[in-house]
Amino acid sequence: MNKITLNKIRCLNCGSVIISTHRHDFVTCKCGTVSVDGGTDYLRRCFHNSPEEDYEELSEHEE
Repeated sequence: MNKITLNKIRCLNCGSVIISTHRHDFVTCKCGTVSVDGGTDYLRRCFHNSPEEDYEELSEHEE
């Protein structure tokens, strides 16, 4: 299983890059369209329309 090293996305609506740095660190972009949570423990995404329309995945993993 791959280990999460960086939990990060870019909002396609406002361009904000948001990062969750630790467990239960719920972060929302400037316009409120997307959020991330989980730090390096898990990946959680919240969005308005669909992942394809709302954010670009930028998270990093290691084996």
